[in-house]
Amino acid sequence: MYSGTADPASGTVEVVITEGLDATSVPRFSALLNEAADKQPEHLVVDLARCPFIDASAIGVLLDVHRRVWSAGGRLTLRSPCPRVARTLQLARVEHVLLVQ
Repeated sequence: MYSGTADPASGTVEVVITEGLDATSVPRFSALLNEAADKQPEHLVVDLARCPFIDASAIGVLLDVHRRVWSAGGRLTLRSPCPRVARTLQLARVEHVLLVQ
């Protein structure tokens, strides 16, 4: 479902999401992002290119992890959301808090 990569030299941790994020997948998603945040990266990238949908519970996890990473001096970026996910993020007004590329 997910894979994570780390580049200690650049301070970047990348998490690649390969399926939809809904209430059933949120516990695994939350555990993965919290494990990535435990590494205290300067930059945590969540790649959403292969994520077909996202719901409010997963958005809540993203915002919680964002606050955690931000308070440690890092940043969280959402990369390449598909149009459906991008629209959901836009409707939730997430782009006002998170960097969406």
